[in-house]
Amino acid sequence: MPNRAVFLDRDGVINRTVLLNGKPYPPRTVEDFEILPGVGEACRNLKEAGYLLVVATNQPDVGRGTLPQETVEMIHGHLTETLPIDQVEVCYDPGNTDPPCEFRKPRPGMLLKAARELGIELARSFMVGDRWRDIDCGMAAKCQTLFIDYGYSESLKSQPHYRVKSLLEAADIILKQD
Repeated sequence: MPNRAVFLDRDGVINRTVLLNGKPYPPRTVEDFEILPGVGEACRNLKEAGYLLVVATNQPDVGRGTLPQETVEMIHGHLTETLPIDQVEVCYDPGNTDPPCEFRKPRPGMLLKAARELGIELARSFMVGDRWRDIDCGMAAKCQTLFIDYGYSESLKSQPHYRVKSLLEAADIILKQD
């Protein structure tokens, strides 16, 4: 039987972001990487229910040369040591490329790649994010989408299936689908 997964954006879903002018930005160091309250419990509950957990994150600062790739990899090492994450998909594309990178959200490449590698049935899976790119990515991959609404100063382009306030609330909704 194909696997079910919960795809998780990283910044703002798993860890605290840095807000500047109403927009979220990623941590710049491992020391600045702070897992949000309830994330550990949410991940454990989803794993116990049989979901694979896959992080799908754009990290364009690496492609722009403003953040070392080694820093992102160290953060992901800490992340996978701390939480029961099955796979981390990262896109380092800086954005605004022509043609657009198939792996940079809102395109679904990271989710499609993980689905192929892990035998995931996307129609039975979920994408949880806090930005419009996450929701559009999940929609493009035919997943149900859950939007963590922090009231950022940017609009959604597609309406998510659910709006929540935290990953723990998202996990509760997902688990009620079983």
